Amino acid sequence: MKATNRFWRYLLMPISLAGMLSISSAAELNPAAVIYKLPDQIPWSPVDARGAQSAVVVGDPNKPGFYMVYNKWTKGNHFSRPHFHPNDRYIVVLQGTWWVGSGPKFDPANTTPMPAGSFVTHFGKQVHWDGAKDEDAVLLIMGEGPATATGAEEK
Repeated sequence: MKATNRFWRYLLMPISLAGMLSISSAAELNPAAVIYKLPDQIPWSPVDARGAQSAVVVGDPNKPGFYMVYNKWTKGNHFSRPHFHPNDRYIVVLQGTWWVGSGPKFDPANTTPMPAGSFVTHFGKQVHWDGAKDEDAVLLIMGEGPATATGAEEK
């Protein structure tokens, strides 16, 4: 009986190892069908004076045409000032809480929280401002370029 147990024990070890190796290997994708970047391969800009950073994932927001960018507002009451864009923009909150305000009067205390999973539309030529308070907020912003911003703060 012991010889049979030993046989299964020796057989089980290589089978387990083969199973683990097959789980860890990834399928090779056809680059004509699928391209991708893993999170550590996406180049983020440095954090700017407003407390934001961005990473372009599709297109060029400075040129005409479709674009997608990640935008991160860092925690610490970092906000844009009232502004508008020439075209509609579509935003998905991926992480954290994003705080949104509208109109030319900048007032971070008078904002609406958008938790992760929220979808927001900024309509072209309409004044808004936004940012993060006590946690980072990561957004996916999509639209038609050029994605210029025109200041519109009440003086």
